Amino acid sequence: MSVKPFIQSCQERVNLALQQRLPRPEGVAKRLYDAMHYGVLNGGKRLRPALVYATVKALDCPLAVGDDAACAVEMTHCYSLIHDDLPAMDDDDLRRGKPTCHIAFDEATAILAGDALQAQAFEVITNSQNSATNSDNKLRMIAFLSKCSGSLGMIGGQAIDLASVGQALSLSELKQMHTCKTGALINACVTLGALATNRASQAELAALSTFAISIGLAFQIKDDILDVEGDTQTLGKQQGADLDLNKPTYTSLLGLEKAKEEAHRQHQKAIAALDLFDDKADTLRELATYIIERNH
Repeated sequence: MSVKPFIQSCQERVNLALQQRLPRPEGVAKRLYDAMHYGVLNGGKRLRPALVYATVKALDCPLAVGDDAACAVEMTHCYSLIHDDLPAMDDDDLRRGKPTCHIAFDEATAILAGDALQAQAFEVITNSQNSATNSDNKLRMIAFLSKCSGSLGMIGGQAIDLASVGQALSLSELKQMHTCKTGALINACVTLGALATNRASQAELAALSTFAISIGLAFQIKDDILDVEGDTQTLGKQQGADLDLNKPTYTSLLGLEKAKEEAHRQHQKAIAALDLFDDKADTLRELATYIIERNH
């Protein structure tokens, strides 16, 4: 069974939800709001929201239960992309096949748009009207997203990435970097999705976390592989950018074939973590397979 129709339905669902939660592009701060809309609504696979919704589905809840969590993680992801693309970071001109936010607007506006989206993510959770999510779970969601996106998670991973340009990292160091930079937010997707339902047991939360950490690593390894094998038009960003910046990657450290083997190993580990769940988690399993088989 193809998981693509599910991903497409999640794209449509979360795009509508994001539009409803973003500030209207009007008034004296219109340029900022326009940049926020541009950074969030300019395409994207929406795999992170799909992981939220698949987790909600695995716990036998309506997808609407995951709307706020899906918007929060996607806003966080989009803010990180805006900042990653800045001249002070990766200095990229292309994102999702379009000019990056600082090219389409300007650096100051891009920085402010990223800052605003980060704050908006927490506001979305705080103001959630989802009847399944109680106040205690909202607090847990905010705390977990803070941890996964902060200095011990995504931002910490980006700091390691910047410090590692031109450096020779060990495999364990590279794994740590990607577990923080990419894996932490993917972990937030499934954990926030589970917490939003208020149905997940501690054992289920632990299993979902193991799944997310493994598939997060597989996701990043696949990105490294695509940076070698992909093309700019399909990827929507500059092919070979990591190589040009002399960044440590799984392909540069292990070679292409060994990197593919490691992606497969992490995929199998992720699938095994879902043994606790019945066939309602099949969409999560299919998403895991899609992640390592995608071409962009």
